[in-house]
Amino acid sequence: MPPPDRAVTFDAADQDLPGRVWMLRGARAAISLPAFILTAAFVGYAGLARESGLTLVETLAMTGLIWALPSIVVLTGALSSGMGLIPAAIAVALASVRLMPMTIAFLPLIKIPGKTKTWQLLLASHFVAVTAWVYGMKHLPNFPKEGRLPFFIGFGGAVTCFVFCITGIAYLMVERMPPVVAGALFLLTPVYFLCSLWGAAQLSVDKVALAVGLVLGPVLYLYVPGLDLLWTGLIGGTVAYLGTRIIRRGLS
Repeated sequence: MPPPDRAVTFDAADQDLPGRVWMLRGARAAISLPAFILTAAFVGYAGLARESGLTLVETLAMTGLIWALPSIVVLTGALSSGMGLIPAAIAVALASVRLMPMTIAFLPLIKIPGKTKTWQLLLASHFVAVTAWVYGMKHLPNFPKEGRLPFFIGFGGAVTCFVFCITGIAYLMVERMPPVVAGALFLLTPVYFLCSLWGAAQLSVDKVALAVGLVLGPVLYLYVPGLDLLWTGLIGGTVAYLGTRIIRRGLS
């Protein structure tokens, strides 16, 4: 497995490999630094889930079915605070809305018109979270079109299964873990997300949007809690897009 910052390549002989081989390669590629950082964050979440009163079954169900860690944390907080079903569903939907444009941008990369089935795209879309999305957007363009979907499913499925198992183990052993350690592990994910997104950004507008979001995020959290993520993305993306266009026109 090459280091995460190097592009994954393939040989011409790999063009005709069957899908199961690409899935195995994807599963092997899941043994990577991004996957271990995400796993460490879920170890921290296991402590939060246990402190919030969730059972092992509930914790594992949320890990496997929701998968995106920010949405899981939002739902956990809603359940522990006694929030009703409808407000909790709205809160999770707002936390997850960021995944919709990511999925829309990602699916054309793995879809073969007239050949890829809908259920395959639905399965792949379940694994679209920041870790898998950044990895896929960076490496899949180097693969033949036929190998991208099975590789991504293998990668996403392996990461999900590994995180699922480790979360269950951590839930049972979290009482022996110092709270400071659990909190530090939990904070690894946003730090990694920021570094990965910055490294994967190929356009200047992407980096401007990240910089604007870093400034707006804490401010909007104070004034519009609950909607801060949505407004940060909307305002930050708009400012980055318009600002970049104005600068380019000025230079031209």
